[in-house]
Amino acid sequence: MEKVTVPKWSLLSIYEDFETPKHQKDIDALKAGTKQVSKILQESPASVTEKAFWLKRVLDSVNTVLALNENLAAFAYTRYSTDTRDTSALRGLNAIEEISLDVQAVSVGLRNRIAELLSDELQTVLEAEPLLQPYAFIISEMIEEQQHQMSEQEEALAADLERSGGEAWGRLQEAVSSTISTIWNEQTGERKTVTELRALAYSADRAIREKAYLKELELWKMYEVPLASAVNGVKGSAVSLNKRRKYHDSLEKPLFQARITKKTLDSLILVMEESLPMFREYLKLKASAAGLEKISFYDIFAPVKQNSKVWSFDEARNFIIDRFSEFHPGMGAFAENAFSSAWIDALPRDGKVGGAYCIGFPLQGESRVLCNFDGSLSSVSTIAHELGHAYHGFILKDEPPLLGDYPMTLAETASIFAETVIFNGAMVRADKEEKIVVIENFLQESTQVIVDILSRFYFEKELFARRETGELMPDELCSMMIDAQKKTYGDGLNADELHPYMWAVKGHYYRPELAFYNFPYAFGQLFGLGLYARYQTEGESFRDMYDKILYLTGRKSAGDVAGHAGFDIEKPEFWRQGIAVIAGFVDEFRESLQTV
Repeated sequence: MEKVTVPKWSLLSIYEDFETPKHQKDIDALKAGTKQVSKILQESPASVTEKAFWLKRVLDSVNTVLALNENLAAFAYTRYSTDTRDTSALRGLNAIEEISLDVQAVSVGLRNRIAELLSDELQTVLEAEPLLQPYAFIISEMIEEQQHQMSEQEEALAADLERSGGEAWGRLQEAVSSTISTIWNEQTGERKTVTELRALAYSADRAIREKAYLKELELWKMYEVPLASAVNGVKGSAVSLNKRRKYHDSLEKPLFQARITKKTLDSLILVMEESLPMFREYLKLKASAAGLEKISFYDIFAPVKQNSKVWSFDEARNFIIDRFSEFHPGMGAFAENAFSSAWIDALPRDGKVGGAYCIGFPLQGESRVLCNFDGSLSSVSTIAHELGHAYHGFILKDEPPLLGDYPMTLAETASIFAETVIFNGAMVRADKEEKIVVIENFLQESTQVIVDILSRFYFEKELFARRETGELMPDELCSMMIDAQKKTYGDGLNADELHPYMWAVKGHYYRPELAFYNFPYAFGQLFGLGLYARYQTEGESFRDMYDKILYLTGRKSAGDVAGHAGFDIEKPEFWRQGIAVIAGFVDEFRESLQTV
């Protein structure tokens, strides 16, 4: 087997360290910028012309502040997430969080002043200054969000307390999940981290998968009390703040952040639920291929063929660049630059957080991608997924932060579309035996994005409901998770071997600023499949359309962006089209099993 040489990223083009002049200069500029915004907010423009001029000045100043803040925060988090034991990184993260309190304060003040000055004549003011036109949707959002703000003093206190509350609980989960380990081999003393144990879910050896699964559960059991305290802390503070901000329920704010309507979410969830029998059929086909009556949770990612290809990182790199280039030469060139410029940290190691993410640095117009490469086709797809996010950021790199801030629903559309490009490229090049592996990888990922995501949605909805009346014990959280998995996976999995600790595994539950970090993935996959179908019909002419869709994500609702592509996302029929694509591959998977 070819040795896998896996890279770490370089941050030198961003900042060399926390104590360098360049870093300090941006810190000073951020502090000065927040003071300038505060000063402008104190002004009292009277006429329409004065208000337009005032609004342009304040938005320009806010954009400067947001870019600096995002850059500094991203640097601190990239340093911390690759080594959660790095005390200098933690201090740097804490320092920018403290400075960010002033950024949050001016954001609150901005929404208050805009609501006060412009609510009754917004359109007139916007028409008075052409450069303000692109901000129409964003300003309307600010006015709507202002209706859910507490007083400026209460918002300032909430932001300050969040650092030692929800954010600290989130860091606890990251620190635990990135460092805990257990003995794997009693004779040699070899240890494996929980991230390494989870990676063994892709092993062709069922005994290894089961052993890793059981040891993983043992680890989570050992740390269930602090992690239960953490998730109770995050959701408890969210419940309290949602009430004070007068949100009707736990979903109202996430829907606003996702820029979708309740009707859109209801249609999406309905179609996901309709699709469950089809996914259960796929899981049964997988069980049959493995000679099992039913597969268990630790079999979900098992290769359907024992000799599945192990990718070197160079092979993954070249494959992604080539497939992106076939779809869109500009996207391929972007990916090549990301690889050659050391934007990707793919080497798994102790202290590094699990999973994957993409993060942007607006001052440099660059991104960084973190993942944990293991040589599987799935990990190749993960790199493509995160580079899809990075390309999205590239399309918007010249936009000011207020016009480049897009919702997670549309973020996941870009990333999962990139995965679809990779999948279809692999399908075209696969021979008969390889094709079944590629199809099965696609169905594995689709099962996660539809079935498992639905279980996480059910779990989080119940978690919020029950957290309103008190804290939940670890056994309650485990029981809720098992119930959610049974509700979605149904008879597709062995009900005695599910994963009760997925609430501890997924860091998404521990993000205080963004609840329901689940349904946007399903949105992204099915929307992305719809876009790819357009590409297959239109060919090269779709490239400009795709870039335009990504460009619009920062200045329109998800419904309006979808409408630009000719989709009505409030109707179940749209989502059923994406499910039909997946169902077609289930049929092809069945046929492939019969002929192999």
